[in-house]
Amino acid sequence: MIPQEIIRKKRDKFSLSEDEVKLFVNGLTDNSFSDAQIAAMSMAIFQNGMTAEETVWMTHAMKNSGDTLEWQDIVDSDLVCDKHSTGGVGDKTSLLLAPILAACDLFIPMISGRGLGHTGGTLDKFDSIPGYNTKPDIDVFRQVVKDVGCAIIGQTSNLAPADKKLYSIRDIVGTVESLPLITSSILSKKIASGLKTLVLDVKVGNGSFNSTLEIAQNLAHSLVNVAKGAGLECEAILTDMNQVLGRSAGHSLEVIECIEYLVSNKRDSKLEAITNELASSILMMIKNISKEESLKQINTVLANGKAAEKFERMISALGGSNSFLSTYKKELSNNTFVQDIYLEKQGWIKEIKTRDLGLLLIELGGGRKQVDDKINYHVGYDNVLGVGESVDSSTPVIKVYANSKDDFNKIKNSIINCFIISDQEVKETESIYEVIK
Repeated sequence: MIPQEIIRKKRDKFSLSEDEVKLFVNGLTDNSFSDAQIAAMSMAIFQNGMTAEETVWMTHAMKNSGDTLEWQDIVDSDLVCDKHSTGGVGDKTSLLLAPILAACDLFIPMISGRGLGHTGGTLDKFDSIPGYNTKPDIDVFRQVVKDVGCAIIGQTSNLAPADKKLYSIRDIVGTVESLPLITSSILSKKIASGLKTLVLDVKVGNGSFNSTLEIAQNLAHSLVNVAKGAGLECEAILTDMNQVLGRSAGHSLEVIECIEYLVSNKRDSKLEAITNELASSILMMIKNISKEESLKQINTVLANGKAAEKFERMISALGGSNSFLSTYKKELSNNTFVQDIYLEKQGWIKEIKTRDLGLLLIELGGGRKQVDDKINYHVGYDNVLGVGESVDSSTPVIKVYANSKDDFNKIKNSIINCFIISDQEVKETESIYEVIK
């Protein structure tokens, strides 16, 4: 069957056969589907969805489009685990979770992606670290996982290459939010990575791709069901994305926030709550321990410095500084224009237009409009206030790092408009909504 017939069938709301799904996935790597046809097909799927059966076929076909990793001859494969987030603004939990779990004697081979739409990508954050190689040979990746316990890299050319192609096109044609495409994209990479256990951080709110709890629940159930069907032990945790997660957004700024989290007690409460929930989920599933015991283990490896040590060893093993925890301020320093923003109002932050903040970060140069756009890793936001915090004319709501004063002035008013203030006291929002097992 020729590509346009498969596209037309999905456009007209018919279900595809397993062979038709395989033809499309094969077309992503053998060039039998052009970029324009891939874009058209992704839009047809976005508009008309896929059945659960189609989604399973898509996931397996993308997983089988390249190599798969095996761990049983390298480490205890029962201890191989990972986490995935559906993405948000300032979402930096992967940078914390991997070394924390490695310090708890688990193994985390994390295959991460770049930014999608208004959300930041874990891989882009690591690309901001001088020398760090996000595209090592697969043998190097295996060795780092064995020696350190964790390694965070990008997709290799041979690991789910069909997903890599589709992922890049989805980002620029407005089909990122498609539930079956999200499901198959996430799980094809995770299954190919050889995991036994997976925790899913499904974001909810105006800064995520899941604007309502119902949408997030549907995605979480889709992910958990397909994952379990593929033999993964899996849970999904629905977490808040109605505000920037933590205090920063922007690649090097988020790396700095994570280092300070690991080496000191400077921890944003919401970031800590979500990180602990995700890490304890993994520990409870693998070690069959209570939540109380899992949190005790997490706090121990943070307090004794073992988690920070794992982070630094991972940086070093993948090409970065051998003493990054001592040199990070110098290595991540930059000459950006820095300016606080104040509001001429007094009250409490009632709402933050988080998605708009993410889009404005792209305007600053911190994200991509086209696949091959280069990112400015140093622009972004810091000291961002959250929902429920009080403000007045002497309290900055956000610190902006821009490439120039002109760039800052272009978006200043738009950033101000992202913060909605109430003269009535507002309660802080919950960080964790629901756990789906």
